[in-house]
Amino acid sequence: MACSNVKECACPKKECPNNGQCCACIIKHKETNSLPFCLFLDNNGDKSLANFYKTLKKRFEPNVLEEN
Repeated sequence: MACSNVKECACPKKECPNNGQCCACIIKHKETNSLPFCLFLDNNGDKSLANFYKTLKKRFEPNVLEEN
């Protein structure tokens, strides 16, 4: 399977060797249990899957109190 690179990458980390190389980026993030910036733009710097689920829960259950 061939993977074409994107023309404009949404990730702000332009120094990353995987910037604009979607397949390599997805593989790297899968190995580190995190999400690429393009799939989780409102992450406040935390790309972990736990934060992703927490953010989704807030989005779909707006009355749930935030854990501190």
